[in-house]
Formats: sequence, C-alpha cells, structure tokens
Amino acid sequence: MNKRSKFSAIVVSMITVLAFAFLLTACGGGNETTSTNEGSANKEGADVTNKPEMEELTLMGVRDAQISAAQIIAEKMGYFEEEGVKVTNHLIENGPEMGSMIAGGSAPISLMSNFLAITLKSSDVPIKVVAVLDQMAGTQAMVGSKDLKVESAKDLEGLKIGMPNGAEVRYAIESMGEELGVDINKINFINIGPSDGLTALQRGDIDALAAWEPFITKGTQAGGEFILSGRKSNLPEKDGDVNWLSVHSTVMATEDFLEENPNTIKALIRALKKATDYINDNREEAIKTLAPELRLSEAELTEIMSRNEYTMEVNDTYWKESNSEGIMDYFMSVGNIKSKPEVSSYHDFSLLKEVYPELITSDLE
Repeated sequence: MNKRSKFSAIVVSMITVLAFAFLLTACGGGNETTSTNEGSANKEGADVTNKPEMEELTLMGVRDAQISAAQIIAEKMGYFEEEGVKVTNHLIENGPEMGSMIAGGSAPISLMSNFLAITLKSSDVPIKVVAVLDQMAGTQAMVGSKDLKVESAKDLEGLKIGMPNGAEVRYAIESMGEELGVDINKINFINIGPSDGLTALQRGDIDALAAWEPFITKGTQAGGEFILSGRKSNLPEKDGDVNWLSVHSTVMATEDFLEENPNTIKALIRALKKATDYINDNREEAIKTLAPELRLSEAELTEIMSRNEYTMEVNDTYWKESNSEGIMDYFMSVGNIKSKPEVSSYHDFSLLKEVYPELITSDLE
C-alpha cells in the first residue's frame, strides 16, 4: 500500500471512531459525564435565577412578640444569611407609626398587622401582604384594675375603659357586647395610649385598660385581672375560647419593591419560616433569645407568647375573619378608612405559593 492509501485509511478510521463516539453519546453512552455537566449547568442557572436581587436590606418591624418574634429569631439564628440576604432589623417602638413610614417610602418591606394594609390601601398606598406570620388577636385584650370585680359581662357597662382611639381591641369588645348583650354605648371609653393607660390603671384612674401586649401582661402582674381578648374570655357568661377578633402579623411590601425584588422576598419568607418553626419547636430557647431584644423578662414573654399562634398558614380564618365586612364596617365607623378596599387589592401570595404551596390551605384566595 502506498503512502497516500495509508493516509486515507487512517483518516477513514478516525472518522469512524468519532462517529461511533457521537452515536454512543446520542444514545446515552457516556451518560454519567453528560448528566453531571447538565446538572451543573442547571444548578448554575438556578442560582442565577433565584439569587436575591438585594444582598443587604433593612427590614422594618416592631419591638413586640406579636409582630417581630420570627424576624428577630431569623436574624439571631443566621437564617437570613443562609438565604443569601444580610438583614438589618429596624424595630420601632410604636407600631401605628409604621403606616406613615410605608406611605412616606422609608419602609418598602416591613412586618405589621394585615389591618394596616387595609387602612393603607384605602388611602391608595400601593401595598401588598405577601405572607402571614401569626395570629395575634389573643394579644389584643382588656385587663381590669386590681380593685375591679366583674361578676357579669353587664358589669362592664358604665366603666371607664382606657383605650387608644381606633384600637383593634375595640372590635373584640363590640363583638363581645353583641354576643353577650352588653350595651357598648354605655361604656365610657377614654382615649389614652397604652403606656399612659397602664399608669392610669395602676393609679385607679380608669377601671380597665384595653390595649395590646406587653401592657396587658404588665397589668395582670400589677394585680389586675385579665377580662378578655380577641380569642379568650374570662367573663362568667363566656369563659374560654372565643372568636371576637382575628388579626394577623404579616409581611408587607410596596408594589414597586415586590415587582423589583421577588427573589429577595422569597428568601425572606424562607428565613421567616425557619424562624417560625424554631419558635414552635424550641419555645424556651426562643424566649431566652427574644427577651433581651424585646426588653421583657422571660416570665413576661412566656405569658405574652402563649397568647399568640405562630403559623404562616393562609387559612379560611385569615380570609373570612381578618378581612371581613365587619372589620371594614368597624374601620369606617371609627374613621380609620374612608372606603372599603377589595381584599384582592392588598394581597399577593404568589411568592409564598411558589416557596411553600402547602401553606395556602384556603380556597377563598
């Protein structure tokens, strides 16, 4: 065979080998290597797709156990950083101030009650509830002075009850009155903040204080008697569980923030879910972590947190009770809103549904 023939044979052999190798690959040959490469590509693609848009952010909350317990735990336990976001918690002392902060643009992502979303939306503030954190109606309550004796729910008529105007607990009191035949118009409500109200209660200037935690627990520790909350009653005619109010701590985002940072919000939701599970599974350890941050004793915090139900589930109770016509009518009557927004206009659980679809248990969405 001449040189040219030998060269041609070599080329043909090489082509045959390459063709055979290609055929093996196409049919699944070399599958382990190909699968690894594809998996790596998919992983890289997923990382890029799901990476939080913001590496650092400030998360607004309130220094109380009913709004920001999971937020504090998520930061202290490193859950936010595990999800790729360095979060700085900013806890304000007075929850109602959050509304003006959101409206003014300084709190694009925050934790506050779903009732705030109603009032903001009615004022055309573009806000969405993106996740639920806990049922906190048990912390919206009324405590009597140490000298008050309530032998019947009707005994509440004629009392001086200190309460901030428009407070959510007023709805619980009205629900109680409707069920037990108490004329709420015969109660003398005195507009006073919870801190000043606690002092007035201890001095005997008012008969009872209607507010929220930690002021209710501080009132009982000063010798007062727990009377009722949105979920519990100590009244003779109705002793035990009640359904007089439903209000939830939520994660809220402005519509611009939601549109621009969906992966960041999903990361926050995952971290807060870890924190919620930690609170439920390790309550004593959670209380030890939270007490100094909330400036409460462990005994106080134990009692306060027992009144909350820490769950991120979006169930029928959330939809039916905390966004009901009754709540809207109440807000209209006390001047908190001028119009009733559609429930769908201030909710967007699409990201929660992507991350934890099992938490959406209601078909009312």
